[in-house]
Amino acid sequence: MSKSLEMLVDEANYVLVIGIGGGGDVVGTIPTARYLRWLGLNTLLGGTTWERYVVDPEPGPRKMDEIVNIKRLSDTVGLANAQTQTTKGIRFTESIVAEVLGAETMLVDLNQGVQGIISGLNEAMEKLSIDLFVGIDVGGDVLAEGTEQGLHSMLADSMMLAAMVNLKVPAVLGMLGYGSDGELGFQKLNENIARIASYGGLVGARGLTPDDLKVLDEVIKNTKTEATTLAVDAARGRAGEVEIRGGYRKVQLTPTSTVTFFFDPRVIFEKISKVAKELVQTRSLDEAQGVLERMGVPSELTFERNYVWKKYAADDKLYGGGR
Repeated sequence: MSKSLEMLVDEANYVLVIGIGGGGDVVGTIPTARYLRWLGLNTLLGGTTWERYVVDPEPGPRKMDEIVNIKRLSDTVGLANAQTQTTKGIRFTESIVAEVLGAETMLVDLNQGVQGIISGLNEAMEKLSIDLFVGIDVGGDVLAEGTEQGLHSMLADSMMLAAMVNLKVPAVLGMLGYGSDGELGFQKLNENIARIASYGGLVGARGLTPDDLKVLDEVIKNTKTEATTLAVDAARGRAGEVEIRGGYRKVQLTPTSTVTFFFDPRVIFEKISKVAKELVQTRSLDEAQGVLERMGVPSELTFERNYVWKKYAADDKLYGGGR
């Protein structure tokens, strides 16, 4: 039987809230981190070293050795501050979040595969006395089987899901933005969440508050994130079909877009995802990429290495420095 979010919080003191998909997912951790802090937990938020092409056009996540001004906690995990950047001078979204919030954030390097993520996070959390892990996906493609139409970026999410269920501390998976990344279709997302709930895997939910919006406004105007911005827009009444990624994808905004749903990640790992289980033993990013290629599952690494993004980058508001 899955434990409720409230029960897990009651048993914890210090929670790590990580945006598991890279890019702007760290911004999507802010409402959950604020909520858990309000419930009495010490909080640390962060994300992966993988930025969207609009920030870092070099394919894949950055290795720890490619990052400066970072406090290393393990081979694959470090604490970032406002000055943390790549050796080529590119700041992470986590660096901007650290600057706006006035607190260090965490960066997780995926280049050593799922085994590297597991060992690196366990070592870092032990050093910091963290006793609860919450992974946040903005949009919901982490809830996919991997065979659905419209998927584009299953690698980072699936690797982090595979790691979450093998950590030494309890883990929760949160999903904000109900399809706002334009990948898993609205109807299929409904079906998958209903399946997860039927297995007892839905452990809580919480909507955006006016206080969340104030903080998110401050962060979003300094970053390039689209999916979380749509959740904020929905909280202010925007609804209906919206084009994103320069018209490359379409999403359906509804009031559910404002809610973070919390799940038992083991239920998704065991009952939903066809990908995560195959990734657990991987020890490099290329090995993980190879698993997805063999399974015929779309990967954002393929998208980036083939520079597919260049075909529509000119129309992407974020690429052009939009909001």
